[in-house]
Amino acid sequence: MLRFFRLITIIYVALRFGLDEFILAHKSTRWLILPLKLVLFTRNTSAPRAVRLRLALESLGPIFVKFGQMLSTRRDLMPADIAEELAKLQDRVPPFPSAQAIALIEKEYHKPLHEVFASFDATPIASASVAQVHFAELHDGRKVAVKILRPNIEHIIDHDIALLDSGALLLEKFWADGKRLKPRLVVAEFNKYLHDELDLMREAASASELRRNFPNSKLLLVPEMYWDWCTSKVLVMERMQGIPISQIDALKAAGISLSKLASSGVGIFYTQVFRDGFFHADMHPGNIMVAADGRYIALDFGIMGTLTDVDKNYLAQNFLAFFNRDYKRVAEIHIESGWAPAQTRVDELEAAIRTVCEPIFDRPLSEVSFGRVLLRLFQTSRRFGIEIQPQLVLLQKTLLNIEGLGLQLDPGLDLWKTAKPWLERWMSEQIGWRGFLKALKTEAPHYATLIPQIPRLLHQQLASHNIEHIETAFKMMLTQQTQRNQLLGVGVVLLAALVGVAVFIALKLAS
Repeated sequence: MLRFFRLITIIYVALRFGLDEFILAHKSTRWLILPLKLVLFTRNTSAPRAVRLRLALESLGPIFVKFGQMLSTRRDLMPADIAEELAKLQDRVPPFPSAQAIALIEKEYHKPLHEVFASFDATPIASASVAQVHFAELHDGRKVAVKILRPNIEHIIDHDIALLDSGALLLEKFWADGKRLKPRLVVAEFNKYLHDELDLMREAASASELRRNFPNSKLLLVPEMYWDWCTSKVLVMERMQGIPISQIDALKAAGISLSKLASSGVGIFYTQVFRDGFFHADMHPGNIMVAADGRYIALDFGIMGTLTDVDKNYLAQNFLAFFNRDYKRVAEIHIESGWAPAQTRVDELEAAIRTVCEPIFDRPLSEVSFGRVLLRLFQTSRRFGIEIQPQLVLLQKTLLNIEGLGLQLDPGLDLWKTAKPWLERWMSEQIGWRGFLKALKTEAPHYATLIPQIPRLLHQQLASHNIEHIETAFKMMLTQQTQRNQLLGVGVVLLAALVGVAVFIALKLAS
């Protein structure tokens, strides 16, 4: 029954804001346009469709707002006007009653609140769609922030996701762009990210990993997780003191250099992405503070992105080629990686990428919109049949967040000059001689275990074959092109020597 009433509410809001046009544009449903206009003659649909969609999502509540936020990052799927408008969505959610928060804490710990915390501020310091945060103090004197899931949030999410999926199915069937945009896959992706956010132990583990990646960092602070008090519904972490990064006047008053802060943000981003392959994927201003010494403070680790070594390598090569304006190499990398079809003509893809990227160089960040550049790149991708990699969607979202922060802090920031030296150094460490030695050191324990086994494995292999077959094979080898065999023998000896040297170096490095 609850789902039925929720469905009625969604239909009412959709009709109120004129969202029926997304479905009625299909030829099989155009006959409904006139009857609906007669019935709903009092509604005002003069605003653009993107604006009406944003207002509708805000009316439907926090889960739909969060869904709209995710859609705004999928510029490879969304029409330009809709993506731009949905980017304006803000996750402003009233807090739930403190009595419910205290009841949930006592249920999780199976003890009264005063036995868990020496003091607990009943007024939440922050409130979002999935959880809210209170300040507290442990009995040992440590000041903490307590994140608490909203009551019954899993049930609410499951209902809304089911309804979103039903709506997506209708869009696929009746919207002209439905099949191309694959709304049901988008809903499934959103469902995954949202349920990941519901497990606060997962968030605590992500925060712990990020903190371990930046020990004693001069750029980034990550709060410590207090594991003895963390559960899937309550997260207790070190309380951080800082200035919200959106408060520009307060940052200036504290004597913090905004240009240095902007440059540090770029360095933090590239360090997370290319060095670690593990990055904070929700870097909007509400999740970042600045410490008194100018270091970033990261908060809210519910959405984290990961990249494989292959992803990192191709991305780094793409970025470097892009910064060097080597558009031919960018095109070649797309084809080599399988992102573009093998039959794609390099010169045509090169020309298309040059057309998009060349106008933005030598301009400050204030004159460059990553959103529009990404949009045009995605349009180029569709033209050439390039597949958008799912693992890069969160990276795209983070890039857009970086753009917004950069514009706030230092509109004159030259993003290209700031990023290029960092990428060149990283590529040298990965592909140059440093990368070679690092790889040997990493593989040394494996070599040390494998090499002593080679004689036994060779003996087993020989023993598993009929001796007559082996003799016949040797006779055939002796009668074939003696000279080529001799050269081959020399090559094998040289290869064995090289492998021996490499193993020796690796074992030395490992010792």
